[in-house]
Amino acid sequence: MKNIKGPAIFLAQFLSPDAPFNNLESISNWAKGLGFKGIQIPTWKSNYFDLQKAAESKTYADEIKGKVNEAGLEITELSTHLQGQLVAVNPAYDKLFDGFAPEIYHNNPKERTNWAIQQLKYAAKASQNLGLNAHATFSGSLLWHTVYPWPQRPNGLVEDGFTELANRWLPILNAFDEAGVDLCYEIHPGEDLHDGISYEMFLDKVNQHPRACLLYDPSHFVLQCLDYISYIDHYHERIKMFHVKDAEFNPTGKQGVYGGYQNWVDRAGRFRSLGDGQVDFKKIFSKLATYNFEGWAVLEWECAIKHPEDGAKEGAKFISDHIIRVTEKAFDDFAASGTDKEFNRTILGL
Repeated sequence: MKNIKGPAIFLAQFLSPDAPFNNLESISNWAKGLGFKGIQIPTWKSNYFDLQKAAESKTYADEIKGKVNEAGLEITELSTHLQGQLVAVNPAYDKLFDGFAPEIYHNNPKERTNWAIQQLKYAAKASQNLGLNAHATFSGSLLWHTVYPWPQRPNGLVEDGFTELANRWLPILNAFDEAGVDLCYEIHPGEDLHDGISYEMFLDKVNQHPRACLLYDPSHFVLQCLDYISYIDHYHERIKMFHVKDAEFNPTGKQGVYGGYQNWVDRAGRFRSLGDGQVDFKKIFSKLATYNFEGWAVLEWECAIKHPEDGAKEGAKFISDHIIRVTEKAFDDFAASGTDKEFNRTILGL
């Protein structure tokens, strides 16, 4: 068994023009002060991290790594959640998602997609230059608007959608394979890869690509009423990243999974700070340790109630308290009778 690494923190929700969150050095020092050992870096804010430069310049990548190491931290992974989303966008969402890309690509879906694909390829090389072995992203979606179909989906629509999705991602997956980095999809509502079945459909289309891996985040499964513990049993060989995020689902006589168009505070399903929700993290950490998960336990703070700085402070301790120092021996070794083949045969009556 392996010791899970951590605690680490995903910086995306903490980036801000205000100190200490306004540059990589100061936010790293802040994270270290809370007890974190690693940071997961979003790649869509070039003033913190220049993705293209990190891909094209090993010197720059080393400088970034040096700054983080100087703060007493490690870079756990990079993230291209926003860029990954733009690899596949149904036209219904074009206006909403344009803001994820530079203004030059607004109102030009084809060029926006090409930009996103290149961003992912930069991420593969940048991860390699930083010495990382996993990367976080979203799959994007061509089909999400049909997830609860009315009118009914035309025959072959899902097949065609996943074929196109795979065609867009295969060159990216190959780039990650060349870089020696696992590409980890965060399975998430709003994405075509939103549960185990949809992920398997995608795997079939990309010929079980060895780099098409998973970022495990149980909070999204609580909100879908999916068994997030047995999910690990099904997909542990593909789980290469772990977001530690809590959630709760409290349906009423008036709303359930879909939330009635309410804001996050008033939804039946909502994300919470660690320890304030319903996720059984003791089972999760035990299960991942049993399956030799070698990655990082990374806090992703998303809470509709608690202040983010309090969520981060409490989250560092929460993760530390849940990481299991795995045993190197069996508890009953004291009663062992040694190894003797002839003795074993005697016991068996042979």
